[in-house]
Amino acid sequence: MTPHPAIEHLAFLLGTWRGGGSGDYPTIEDFSYVEDVAFHHVGKPFISYTQRTRDATSQLPLHSEAGYFRPVGRDRLELVLVQPSGIVEIHDGRIDGTTFRLRSSRVLTTPTAKEVTQVQRTIVVDGPRMSYRVDMAAVGHTLQHHLTASLTRID
Repeated sequence: MTPHPAIEHLAFLLGTWRGGGSGDYPTIEDFSYVEDVAFHHVGKPFISYTQRTRDATSQLPLHSEAGYFRPVGRDRLELVLVQPSGIVEIHDGRIDGTTFRLRSSRVLTTPTAKEVTQVQRTIVVDGPRMSYRVDMAAVGHTLQHHLTASLTRID
């Protein structure tokens, strides 16, 4: 299917990506993970996103999230993201070529979810490689590094 004209400039994202990363935060032990990410479209002016991670050693599930990348013109981007842990992130950001810089404008949590107050995501695509960094302010801590990963397009 041909991408909607509003997402043509983001078509380089479409497909499935796989790789690995590491995470840390003051309230948890450092960890490594493997990850699968998929970007799809259905002919509408948005890109759907799904992500799943597994522990790098045990292969047990760790985290998943799903959402939508919504371009606003050619240089702005909105991201709506939901996690089964009870966290919803709403981001505004900038597109610079194949680099995305997103900052949460709102983070909503269910009554039983951990407190998260801010998230920043930077995604860089260089041909068949994608890397990202996630910074987070949560459970009383200021905004700081949480995740870094590198993925390769597999289809």
